[in-house]
Amino acid sequence: MEELRQEALAQAIVWVPTVAVALSLLVLFLVLSRVAHFGVLRVVERTRAHGPLGLLLASVARVSLLILGVITALGTLGVNITGIVAGLGLTGFALGFALKDSIANLLAGVLILLYRPFEVGDRIDVGGLAGNVVHVNLRYTELDNEHERVLVPNSKLLIDPIRVAKPSSS
Repeated sequence: MEELRQEALAQAIVWVPTVAVALSLLVLFLVLSRVAHFGVLRVVERTRAHGPLGLLLASVARVSLLILGVITALGTLGVNITGIVAGLGLTGFALGFALKDSIANLLAGVLILLYRPFEVGDRIDVGGLAGNVVHVNLRYTELDNEHERVLVPNSKLLIDPIRVAKPSSS
C-alpha cells in the first residue's frame, strides 16, 4: 500500500505542473477569445459596418480562438493532436459539402453587405423577382412588392444580373 501511495505522489509531482500549464493556456485562450469578440464588435461599430456581418466576424474570431486553445491545451497534456486536427479537417469538409447551399448564401450575404450593390429602400429586379428591398441579412434579401413579400437567397443575387432603381427623392 505504501508503494502505491509513493507512486501516486511521484505521478502527481510530474503531472500537476503540466495540468496547471494546460489549464492556464485554456483560460488564456478563453480571455483572448472574449477580447477578440468584443474588439471586432468595437471595430465594426466604429467603422459603421453592417451589424450582422460584424456579429459573424466576431463569432468566427471567438470560436477559432477557443478551438485553438483547446487543441493547444491538449497538446500540452501530451495528447496526440494530429488525429484531432485531421478529424476537424474531415468534419469541416463534410459539413461544407453538406451545407454548400447555406454556405454559398452566407458568403454571398457577406459580399453583398461589404460591396452594397443596393441599399434598403432601393427597388431591384433579379431573375423575374422584383420589389423594394426591405431587409438584407446573411442568408437572404427580403423584397416587398404590392402583393407579397419575397425572400431571395443571396447566392441568387450574386449569380443573376440585378436591375437596381434608386428611390425618387421627390
